[in-house]
Amino acid sequence: MTASTRKLLVTTALPYANGALHLGHLLEHIQSDIWVRTQKLLGRDCIFVCGDDAHGTPVMLKAQSLNINVETFIKQCYEEHVNDLQDFNIQYDNFYTTHSTENKELASDIYVKLEKNGDIAKRTIQQAFDEVKQMFLPDRFIKGSCPKCNAPEQYGDSCEACGASYSPTDLKDAVSVLSNTSPIQKESEHYFFCLEHYQEFLQQWISAGHLQVEVARKLQEWFVAGFEQWDISRDGPYFGFEIPGTVNKYFYVWLDAPIGYIASFKNHCNKNPQLHFDEYWQAESSTELYHFIGKDIIYFHALFWPAILKGANYRLPTKIFAHGFLTVNGQKMSKSRGTFISARTYLNHFSADLLRYYFAAKLNPTIEDIDLNLEDFVARINSDLVGKLINIASRLAGFITKQFNSTLSANCHNLHLYQDFVQQKDGLAELLINREYSRAIREIMLLADKANAYIDSHKPWNMMKEPTAHSEAHEVCSLGINLFRVLMTYLQPILPTLSKEVITFLNVADLSWEAIASPLKNHAIRLFKPLLQRIDLTQVNAMIDNAKENSQPIPTAAPAPTAITQAKPQLTEFISIEDFMKVDLRLAKIINAVAVPEADKLIQLTLSLNPEGTDTRQVFAGIKEAYTPEELIGKLTVIVANLAPRKMRFGLSEGMVLAAGPGGKELWLLEPDTGAMPGMKVK
Repeated sequence: MTASTRKLLVTTALPYANGALHLGHLLEHIQSDIWVRTQKLLGRDCIFVCGDDAHGTPVMLKAQSLNINVETFIKQCYEEHVNDLQDFNIQYDNFYTTHSTENKELASDIYVKLEKNGDIAKRTIQQAFDEVKQMFLPDRFIKGSCPKCNAPEQYGDSCEACGASYSPTDLKDAVSVLSNTSPIQKESEHYFFCLEHYQEFLQQWISAGHLQVEVARKLQEWFVAGFEQWDISRDGPYFGFEIPGTVNKYFYVWLDAPIGYIASFKNHCNKNPQLHFDEYWQAESSTELYHFIGKDIIYFHALFWPAILKGANYRLPTKIFAHGFLTVNGQKMSKSRGTFISARTYLNHFSADLLRYYFAAKLNPTIEDIDLNLEDFVARINSDLVGKLINIASRLAGFITKQFNSTLSANCHNLHLYQDFVQQKDGLAELLINREYSRAIREIMLLADKANAYIDSHKPWNMMKEPTAHSEAHEVCSLGINLFRVLMTYLQPILPTLSKEVITFLNVADLSWEAIASPLKNHAIRLFKPLLQRIDLTQVNAMIDNAKENSQPIPTAAPAPTAITQAKPQLTEFISIEDFMKVDLRLAKIINAVAVPEADKLIQLTLSLNPEGTDTRQVFAGIKEAYTPEELIGKLTVIVANLAPRKMRFGLSEGMVLAAGPGGKELWLLEPDTGAMPGMKVK
């Protein structure tokens, strides 16, 4: 199948219908949405489906606690989830529910096929029973200590701390959630999927490149320990589908939940007759299937799920992409304990695009955890999106409107520079397809730095004062707008809301990758309106306060570390060696320098803290009397790298450069000897 005829089906893990979405959920939805948007931007046929996981004990418990009918409850959750996902610009082609006719039929069909294969075993087991409530206790009705790692307060099916899966009877110090009493053991007939029948198949499958290397390596532990039969039944009362041919026995939620992927696609086919269900789900399908999941549900998706699909003669996943957990200011988020910022709480304070960008700047193809550091969130948005990206358009659009009748020039001022930007297209596409979002962001921001450096070097605002340079100033401003267009095209999968506003400003039909092959010439643009505003910690704290009102307390933004005072200390004001060792002095290369017109002493420096130029900081330094911007570019200097970002009238300063001298013109930056490299620690 050629690239142009490839057909892709993409899913994300189904959010559970027992409460609001939080930012931990959004990490996965955003990661997958960026990937799908990139595929579509490249012209590929890509269908994106998901839905609510609506069955199981927690849903029952939550509905009971709210004193409402369970079906009414899951409908309310569904509507809330749909609204949140839409407002975060998660562009699903179909968002459905596991509590559907399609899912019931598919789950029953798959079960019957497995039963005919001899893959279903039936036997009587000892199960926890609540004598007070006179009922068997499904896994989520029981809490205790994990049998693997001893973590307390774990549910009866899996451990949030170590990820282990187990039977409810394996829990240590188990108690009933319903009565807070210790359950007794009582016999009950259960149904099991014979996972051991598929051990050889699974060994081959997980070694065939369908999983990340670290995931495949982790799964080897299962083969060492040996496979056991998987309990796929639960006793009533249980909100779910009854197992065919049984009485008061229900499919365990993890049996019908992943089948919800198939059901959501089937529902999509029912609404779009041109699609053929079998083309995507038959065993020998030439289409491609991709699952985005969290690392806590790898076992279900990479062992149980492929085995069930194989046994029922359905197609297997092409790739399963796992990601890490989300922490906030280094603290673990927990929906069950209320330590989360809900999607709606975030949206009440910030644009969805800002979180999409921040997550993209952190995400990579590994299963490493991602930390939402709220101070860093503010600094990165202000520095990257406002200070670098939007700055390009905001500083030039007014000249185009007022001086040149809102029309870009007929000539390209520097075609080589424009082509250099466009030639990054394939490399950036590859990074996004490989889920190396953080690298893609770094590359795009380097291009933004280059665009700003081009504008600063030509200073069109000065050129316009000279009649002979008026035409060239027009071309410089026009090229800057065209470079901004290229950057926004690259960022379109990440910043969909901003992209729509840029499309309006540029007066173009879209931001397609094909269109940027040539710059806009003699093209009318619309009046520029502010696209983004700077954010600050006051807004963050307001969001946190809002979250506290709706849930248990969550981690607050860490207080800014005490900055080294700018006042001259007396020699008797000693600090300890321990305090001094906290100061991180690094060598940095000045890759750009711009005089701040509104300030007498300030120069805006762009500093690189590594040789590749991918780790940059913006610093405002009071050295204008001693240096011109031009003579600073290319110099190595010393920066206090761990100084808390400081919001100034002209922008965010992300560090401090070291200089010596009485001041004014007699001021010298500290420069290292030959052979030093950016990023080296100063000792």
